[in-house]
Order: sequence, then C-alpha cells, then structure tokens
Amino acid sequence: MFFEGSEKRVEVRVSASTGSLRLLDDRFWADVVVSAKAEILSKMSNEFCDAYLLSESCLFVWDDKLLMLTCGNTTLVDAVILCVDKLGQSAIASVSYQRKSEYLSHLQTSSFSDDLLPLRTKLSGVAYRVGHLDTHHHYLFASDTTCPVLEPKTNSELLMYHIKGAVADYLRSDKQSCEGIRHMLGLEVLFPNFTFDDHLFAPFGYSINGLWEDKYMTIHITPQEQSSYVSIETNLHSELIVFNIFSILLNKLNPQSWDVISFNREVVTDGFPPHFSVASCILPINDNDTIQFNQYQQLKNEVLLPELL
Repeated sequence: MFFEGSEKRVEVRVSASTGSLRLLDDRFWADVVVSAKAEILSKMSNEFCDAYLLSESCLFVWDDKLLMLTCGNTTLVDAVILCVDKLGQSAIASVSYQRKSEYLSHLQTSSFSDDLLPLRTKLSGVAYRVGHLDTHHHYLFASDTTCPVLEPKTNSELLMYHIKGAVADYLRSDKQSCEGIRHMLGLEVLFPNFTFDDHLFAPFGYSINGLWEDKYMTIHITPQEQSSYVSIETNLHSELIVFNIFSILLNKLNPQSWDVISFNREVVTDGFPPHFSVASCILPINDNDTIQFNQYQQLKNEVLLPELL
C-alpha cells in the first residue's frame, strides 16, 4: 500500500489592520480545507490558536496568521488562492508556500511549477528550488511582504525518511493505538503542558496536533516500509529544547536520512544519531526571515531489499 506522505506547506500572515482570522467561522475553514481536497476531522482551541486535525495533516489559525500542511494527492495551492480571494489581497502581509519533492510525483495533481502559475497571478514574490533534482529537494515560493515590520518567526521542521526499528515496526502493526504511539514517542514528556488531539488512520498512519499557549507542535507519520515519512514541526522558542526533542525522536525512529528546515534559528545537532551532513543552504527570503535547509544521512550503510514487482 502506497501513500504520499510528503507534505505541502503554507503560512499566510495578515496585516495588522485585518480583523482576527479566528473570528472567521468554521464554515470558512471547512471551505478552505475542502478546496485542498481534504476534510476536517476534529478541532481544539485555546486562548491563542485554533488547531484543526485534517484527513491529510493539519491547519492552525492564530489571530494574525494561518499554517496549513497537507499530504497525499492534495491541492494546497487552491486553498491558498481561496484564502487570498476571500480575505482580499490588501489583507495579505506575506505568504510562504513550500513543497517537498514527492516519492511518486507523477501521481500528483500538479507540480510546483503548476502551482506557481496561480500564485503569481495573485502575489508577487520569488521562487526557489533547494537540493538536487536527482535526490529529494524542496521548493519554496515567498511573496513580497506588504508590511514594513513583521515579527520574525521561529519554527523548525524535521522530516524523516525510511524509518526502521522497534518503533517503526509498531507503527506498521495492528496492535497500535493513539495512546501507544504517544507513549512510545514520549510525547507527554517531550511536550509538557501541551494539550493533544490525535488520530490513527486505517490501516496505519498517525497525526497529532498539540497546543500550549501560543506554541504549537504537529507530527504526521506515514509508516509504509517502502515509502516511510515522518514530519514534525514546532515553534517552541529555545533551540536547545527543540533540537533535543528532534534528537530524541531521531533516535527512536531511526531514519536512514532526514532534513531539518529552520526559520530564523541555528540548527543544533547535538544528540543526533551518527551522521554526516549531505548538504545545507542558508536562504534569506525577505528583510526579516532566513531559512536554513539541512540534509543528513546516517553513517551506517543501508542494506537494500529488492521489491518484487
């Protein structure tokens, strides 16, 4: 069974003169999610944020920004265009749209080049590819900022490929449960004070959102052996806390390779499994924000198992 775990990601920030995004009703966000070919499974909220768990990843809405991730064969760019049209271009302070290369890109509804066409009809900005075409790589569209001062964001993403070991085996078993996954990953310990909302998909696959004050975390697991993929993202402030969390999860999930993408923070690799750095890139995308892309590979040689076709 194949499922495309690689995600598309968008962050939209609105101008200070725009009303709170959280005042928009659930029908608005349901329409946005449906336009991306996904659906809302559940919602939780606190004083700062509304967090939606989706059939394909997640949506977070704060007063002044939204963050949406979708996996599978989704059309996240359509959700971006719908938001811009409904909110009005004057409300948009900035848009950051990311897309990772897919395992089976020919099964996708669109390519990044296709996505750029509607984006550029609504927003001015620049587009980049980071990484070589003959290996996994990332695409980014960053709109021009329309506000003179936007508070720099600090969040980090860890993307893991080809997980293996006891935890990976559990994630592929018929014995798994939401409680069991949280326990095996130690999420209550790694993210104390967070409130969680999670979902276990059939026959396997797992998503979890977490909120604590204005902080968020989200993890999405596609454990299929031939195309396993795990993503985690958070805006916890301390680099040492964030990368200690990443280190612990790397050692539990034991991926063959992984990427770390950071906005406006230095990457700390202490505690990572033995590895070598494959490639890195530091990319300023505007006056406030700099993204670091880092690719890592385990030192251990991988033994390949042929797949009978």
